[in-house]
Amino acid sequence: MFKRVLLKLSGEFLADENGFGISPDTTARLAQLLTGAIAGKEIELAIVIGGGNFWRGARNGAGMDAATADYIGMLGTVMNAMALQDAMETAGQPTRVMSAIHMAAVAEPYIRRRAMRHLEKGRVVIFGGGNGAPFFTTDTTSTLRALEIGAEVVLMAKNKVDGVYDSDPRKNPDAKRYDTLTHLDVVDQRLEVMDATAITLCMDKGLPIVVFDLFEQGNLERLFAGERVGTLIQTP
Repeated sequence: MFKRVLLKLSGEFLADENGFGISPDTTARLAQLLTGAIAGKEIELAIVIGGGNFWRGARNGAGMDAATADYIGMLGTVMNAMALQDAMETAGQPTRVMSAIHMAAVAEPYIRRRAMRHLEKGRVVIFGGGNGAPFFTTDTTSTLRALEIGAEVVLMAKNKVDGVYDSDPRKNPDAKRYDTLTHLDVVDQRLEVMDATAITLCMDKGLPIVVFDLFEQGNLERLFAGERVGTLIQTP
């Protein structure tokens, strides 16, 4: 059974049906799902959320200074973190947003020991602002924050994809799903789990990853209870 976990969400989990912006209804449903999954359990939940529902540096920032494009994306993650915080607190779950980019009016600065103390007090902690530097994805931020706070696992949430496949299951009906993989398998087979920097860091530090369908009924509860869900990536 897990005690402290880090959940990686894409920004699209908050978006409307077109995958853009923040939908209050969609965000409320997500918050209720997360709050219900940890209710009454001794689970310490930290979250890293992406900003792709607002901005993707490689696509939206074409022709722009690359660092500037990445900083814009980081600001999008803070907006998502604030929206999710509001929805979770409306659902009755105390939550804190911590940003690697200083913006004291809307978020606490990221301080590792303070984040751990929030978790110990039963608060969900949402990390925004990436890791404060350009050229790193929120996948890498997820791995970095998980290691810093002593999380036991990184949970990579997907929508309607129940694990890691050898090809895109939405395009190939014969795609094979993996129950288990090693970190090196992911690198060698170029499987699209997370970026190379993030997966290598997980491999070096022995941090397991679970890729799963967030919206399949009961998946989060089963994961928190230590059951096998989705695809487990670990190095023995």
